[in-house]
Amino acid sequence: MDLSPHEVAERLAAEEIEIVDVREPYEHEAGHVAGARLVPLHLLGKSFDTFDREVPLVFVCRIGARSAMAAQAFDQAGFVAYNLRGGMLAWEAAGLPIAPDGGYVADH
Repeated sequence: MDLSPHEVAERLAAEEIEIVDVREPYEHEAGHVAGARLVPLHLLGKSFDTFDREVPLVFVCRIGARSAMAAQAFDQAGFVAYNLRGGMLAWEAAGLPIAPDGGYVADH
């Protein structure tokens, strides 16, 4: 299931979710949602046991394609998993903050 950038921001502010950034390290370093946990997509399959099944997860990437795959896999594994609709580009377009200060959405 997809959540809009504003829905994610609200749930994050209420400490109801964990953000999981599935992009590559250079993309995360350029700019990310504050507090996001970086787990590149190719390593995600090995990390199921490192997540709390009681905490809903929101996966994020640049445009929402990689994160949609991750959300589907975690949903099938029994997690409550969401995709940030439109990815970091939509987050940025919504005017939401990107960490660190001066952060930006890196190209692929």
